[in-house]
Amino acid sequence: MKEIEILVRVNENLDEIKDKFKEFEYLGVSRVIDEYYYDPKRDNLKPNNKGEINECLRIRNSSGKYYITYKDDVFENDKWLYSNEYESLIDDIDAIREIFKHLGFKKLLEIDNTKEKYKYNDYEIVLENVKDLGIFMEVEYCTDLDVSVKDIKMDIQKFIDNMGLDVSEELNMGKPEMMIKLKNIVID
Repeated sequence: MKEIEILVRVNENLDEIKDKFKEFEYLGVSRVIDEYYYDPKRDNLKPNNKGEINECLRIRNSSGKYYITYKDDVFENDKWLYSNEYESLIDDIDAIREIFKHLGFKKLLEIDNTKEKYKYNDYEIVLENVKDLGIFMEVEYCTDLDVSVKDIKMDIQKFIDNMGLDVSEELNMGKPEMMIKLKNIVID
């Protein structure tokens, strides 16, 4: 599935933001803990020398339900366009962690955040309060269709601009890369 999204940092407090979301369908709140893993023997699952991750293997704990996810990012001129994401529910988290251990995967980092989800037309809007990083908003459009990613990203940006929030420009790095830089994580 193509995950086309724009991630921005929000420079307002959560109450001000939520007040502007009244017209959206509220989908709920969840605590999400993402564990990112790397393979010491394969460069594609390691951060590069700039701290960027182009492919990732993740275990997500979303309010007590566990998921395994593999994502590979698609770039154009060094700018992230979208991710191909493959995710599945896990029945036995201990077995998955044991498999990772036997395959030699190492835990890279953990991201702990609270996500409040909203729906508006074809968009999922997620407000994220990320421990150690701050408040973010992700507007996402997911599809299996062959679509113009650039056109959809332009539509998402217009949507964000019309919300009247004080936000950053689109971030060209994800929260894992931000955490790598914050914690100065280096993998040889």
